[in-house]
Amino acid sequence: MQSIWWETAILPSFPNLRKDIRTDVLVIGGGIAGILTAYFLHKNGVKCVLVEKNKICSGTTQNTTAKITYQHGLIYQKILKTYGIEKTQQYLAANKTAFNKYAELSKIIECYYEIKDNYVYSVDDRNKLENELNALCKIGFEADYIETPDLPLKTAGAVRFKNQAQFHPLKFLGAISKDLNIYENTFVSEMIGNTAVTKNGKIIADKVIATTHFPFINKHGSYFLKLYQHRSYVIALENAKALDGMYVDEAKVGLSFRNYKNYLLLGGGDHRTGHNGGNWNELRKFAKTAYPMAHEKYYWAAQDCMSLDDIPYIGRYSKNTHNFYVASGFNKWGITGAMTAALQLTDKILERNNEYADVFNPSRSIIKPQLFVNGFEAIKSFLTLSNRRCPHLGCALKWNAAERSWDCPCHGSRFSENGKVLDNPANGK
Repeated sequence: MQSIWWETAILPSFPNLRKDIRTDVLVIGGGIAGILTAYFLHKNGVKCVLVEKNKICSGTTQNTTAKITYQHGLIYQKILKTYGIEKTQQYLAANKTAFNKYAELSKIIECYYEIKDNYVYSVDDRNKLENELNALCKIGFEADYIETPDLPLKTAGAVRFKNQAQFHPLKFLGAISKDLNIYENTFVSEMIGNTAVTKNGKIIADKVIATTHFPFINKHGSYFLKLYQHRSYVIALENAKALDGMYVDEAKVGLSFRNYKNYLLLGGGDHRTGHNGGNWNELRKFAKTAYPMAHEKYYWAAQDCMSLDDIPYIGRYSKNTHNFYVASGFNKWGITGAMTAALQLTDKILERNNEYADVFNPSRSIIKPQLFVNGFEAIKSFLTLSNRRCPHLGCALKWNAAERSWDCPCHGSRFSENGKVLDNPANGK
């Protein structure tokens, strides 16, 4: 079960660490956020080392649908209601900056970069779409309402952002990572201050950045309260009708559509990790009806960290960690989220002002409705009788029959049938 990106890209290989080293900046985590951050630091002349537990891009990054867009569902009405006009404008501007940086880099990298309109549709709630358009108008951005988007299902319409993009993420990352100082198969088992301990060597750094998907240190930042994880599924279909654009349902459990070459990437079947959901069965059932002549070529699943307020956590790991930084909680929009993080973290390391930093501050208030949902899930799991417990914080594991794994409903750790860690924050080899 590998993604179409993993099967159609050749990534550079890097050695594992076998000695003690010193560096100015250590980046822990070799997904898109970590690689982009290391790339910009390298370009700015900063001595930087990146370590990855497995092979670069082998985790969440390879499982993206790779839409490059600053239309993140119907998020602008939510941010406007919670934080007001100025911060909503800053969120949009930060993600536009990220979008433009991809456009700039993709001019010199062959990565199937294509300009496409992006659509967020609703199956049955036109009011949500109108509210989003109103919110966008208030912050000075013009979007379109589309009455009948080109989809094989009935909708109440869609909000369109013109001239967004899509690409092949691993071809892009393979190109920008080749000259970086990276160690693969190098697992950080412990942090002692700013020293990372691995099996065959220690890394002493002046500053450390955690881009490990789910932050792995519990004693700072309270990320076990601020994050939960969500799984989604994708199938790549041959001989399905091509779509002129990228489409996603505003509902978390809806369907997404985009093309890559002669494939249609159909996504959906979503659920909170550790809960039941539609998974690939839902997608295959829909495809059988909507695309009866198509056949499945690839299938894969993704796992996303969800923040309390739909905005990522980018910046200082906590108020008390002055040389330790984090990027997490991209809420299913990890492509622009990762670029936003990389640009902001680079500014922090170089001690440059970033006008958008406050929007993404990891130490902002956590008193949000989702906090209480997360707390309820944890209490329910702690009280569940089970011999299989997550080593992260002791929650009861649930069997995921579709993927044959043991999943944690509290924080999203996943384990194979024989106990191997598949997804963090559980910290093991």
